[in-house]
Amino acid sequence: MVDIDTVISLAKQRGFIYPGSEIYGGLANAWDYGPLGAQLRFNIKRLWWQQVVEQRPDIVGLDGAILMNPKVWQASGHVDTFHDPMKECQACHRRYRANDLDTSNCPNCGGSLSAPRDFNLMFKTWIGPVADSTTPVYLRPETAQAMFVNFRNVLNTTRQRLPFGIAQIGKAFRNEITPGNYIFRTLEFEQMEIEYFVEPANWVEQFEQWAQWMEQWAQQLGLDIAALHRYEVPADERAHYSQRTIDFEFDFPFGRKELWGLAYRGDFDLRNHQIQSGEKLEYTDPMDPTKKFLPHIIEPTMGVDRTMLALLLSAYHTETVNGETRVVLRFTPQLAPYQVAVLPLARKPELAALTEPLYQQLSKRWRCDFDTTQSIGKRYRRQDEIGTPYCITIDFDSVIDHAVTIRQRDAMTQVRVPLNQVDQYVHDQITPTS
Repeated sequence: MVDIDTVISLAKQRGFIYPGSEIYGGLANAWDYGPLGAQLRFNIKRLWWQQVVEQRPDIVGLDGAILMNPKVWQASGHVDTFHDPMKECQACHRRYRANDLDTSNCPNCGGSLSAPRDFNLMFKTWIGPVADSTTPVYLRPETAQAMFVNFRNVLNTTRQRLPFGIAQIGKAFRNEITPGNYIFRTLEFEQMEIEYFVEPANWVEQFEQWAQWMEQWAQQLGLDIAALHRYEVPADERAHYSQRTIDFEFDFPFGRKELWGLAYRGDFDLRNHQIQSGEKLEYTDPMDPTKKFLPHIIEPTMGVDRTMLALLLSAYHTETVNGETRVVLRFTPQLAPYQVAVLPLARKPELAALTEPLYQQLSKRWRCDFDTTQSIGKRYRRQDEIGTPYCITIDFDSVIDHAVTIRQRDAMTQVRVPLNQVDQYVHDQITPTS
């Protein structure tokens, strides 16, 4: 697998990911997504939303608020239990997560470390103009709680019956002690999360179905499946709400780490919110109104940022072509920031007369780039490096035969296609057959 510094360099050079606040020296660990990175993130989220919400009758969407009543986080257990053990160097005062250390001395200066103490991971702020401890609120550390507190609202406003799910994509925030490893661990991140409500007796079957779906989705994304592993999280490592958790781990350049998670939360969340709020959150069986119970919950959760990092690593390939190294990102056409690049051979009026109408036509259906700078060979290499599957070259022969050359990214094969058939050709190549 490619080393992480190579990916970081390419991602910045080509406009995927920039260091946050770079002109002021940055902020560890905050990152900005450039033009191609923003599009790639959007493509990942759109594909996920299409598959789990738009194409499934048993899942509905939600967009919950980032700021919630602080009682939510008391009921969820985050205020009391959402901590990491921290050690601080007595000399340079750097802080480290205790479970990340394999030494008794500071990795930075060699000084002695303090005994572990808990460090709350939630960002706290205040409502109103004055920082008054009587009105604290938190930036949400996860997206799940909005789906739990809206469980009854969703039941009352939809026709959903068990089993069914609520899905959400949104930002979460964690005051990490030692953020690092590029976009793997950041202060703010985006989650794609489902809370799937089931009858207690059916959780094992539903849990395995979701585990299989997550593996299938990894294949569809184009992740390196050989680098993906299931890890059964032991009881002493699970979150406070979980009765079973599988981590889908990925072989990153910095080690095998959690990519996605699948948790069985039981009725922990609904039960605690029912107790703390005093509101009934039970489900009534429509076939037996006397049967009332708190559903149990299966939670597949996927981080957009970690998914994007795994995708960049999986897509990165190098090969030697005519004695030169070619770098190519082999994204699937569904995820590639640009699906098509329109490349006139030269800046000539006769080529522009063909190029501009073609670009306007294609850009209505496909994500298109337009590039006239440098030689056609360098433009091909640039499109390879950003993962564009198809390049369309308009040359001087196009003025005569009204045809263009279409180059396929991975095999570098080229075909001549009539101008009036280009859109259909692209459709046949990009659109999934099943």
